[in-house]
Amino acid sequence: MPYPLKRGFTLLAVLWTTACNGDPAPDGNSAQGPSEATPEVELITEPLARGLDHPWSLAELPNGDLLVTERSGQLRWLRDGQLQETAIAGVPTVFARNQGGLFDVRLHPDFARNRLVYLSYAEPCPGGATTSIARGRLETTDTGGYRLDGMAPIFRADACRDGGRHFGGRMVFGDDGLLYLSVGDRGHRDEVQDPHNHLGSVLRLTDAGEPAPGNPFADGKSGAPAVLTFGHRNPQGMARHPVSGAIWTHEHGPRGGDEVNRLASADNYGWPKVTHGKEYSGGTIGPSSAPGLVDPLTVWVPSIAPSGLHFVDSSEFSEWKGDLLVGALAGQHVVRLRWHPQRQQLEPMERLLEGEVGRIRDVGGLSDGSLYVLTDARDGALIRLRRALN
Repeated sequence: MPYPLKRGFTLLAVLWTTACNGDPAPDGNSAQGPSEATPEVELITEPLARGLDHPWSLAELPNGDLLVTERSGQLRWLRDGQLQETAIAGVPTVFARNQGGLFDVRLHPDFARNRLVYLSYAEPCPGGATTSIARGRLETTDTGGYRLDGMAPIFRADACRDGGRHFGGRMVFGDDGLLYLSVGDRGHRDEVQDPHNHLGSVLRLTDAGEPAPGNPFADGKSGAPAVLTFGHRNPQGMARHPVSGAIWTHEHGPRGGDEVNRLASADNYGWPKVTHGKEYSGGTIGPSSAPGLVDPLTVWVPSIAPSGLHFVDSSEFSEWKGDLLVGALAGQHVVRLRWHPQRQQLEPMERLLEGEVGRIRDVGGLSDGSLYVLTDARDGALIRLRRALN
């Protein structure tokens, strides 16, 4: 049953930095108001599915059916807004422990012709698990449902480590037709500054899972051929800018220091040499900025635990067009931010859904102009967001 969202949104209390200045606010938790007002938009929330086991990602098929991953290893689907009881067969075996499991689902840019579906997931490996990508064809069954044919791994990150945390796992296809994958530090931060492995990196691959031509370490001498950027902690948000085509990410910081970054080839984003976060015991990890390391565009202190990233590109939300939406797990809200290119600043505008739906794992847009969120719980939900008609 759709219901209107409570009003009274609060401005986001964050520490923001610019691309040119990484200095923190004096108290480390500065509330920065928006530099320009935007008309108030009232939202209607419409639950489409409940009872999802920690849903992680969503992809919309050309016919309007929706694919939803569950971290425990199922690929579910909806038709006409109804969650189907039977999961889609053919998903690879996943390492579903702690933060591991089935992560992102993405369609090939030419899906209408080749029917290729990509899944990122934590895959068991000798001594632990790593972040992998599998690819297969989505075929229609005799009963009108779906199955995955020929699903097989096409890429395994060089990040096989023990433990069950910091897998990254977000994917996006760029305007160049290449596939971008985030990989977390797997809890082994001492290895992140070495680009010869894939820990704490964003990788750029062909649609067949090979290192993309033109990558900064393509010759393999000064880094791994698949690496595009490194120095990340645990990126769980990734999106392509709808105009420039640039790839943006955000990542979890330790006890604060969550970041938003705009990627550029070969850049080093600093972890763990620099961070605005602290040790969970309270100690200092490093300075907040250093020469040769890229400063984040925005930092949250304390942490909101960001997951999911989306650029608004819908006429239904024309006032927000081009703004970023960031889901928050610990914060249990969606952050709306606006990029000001002249000032080179990413500024907070408001918090949405605060206290309304719980932990938010993913946020995105649908072809009908609406938005959606996936909530992170054993009884998780897919919720559509529409604009209330005045």
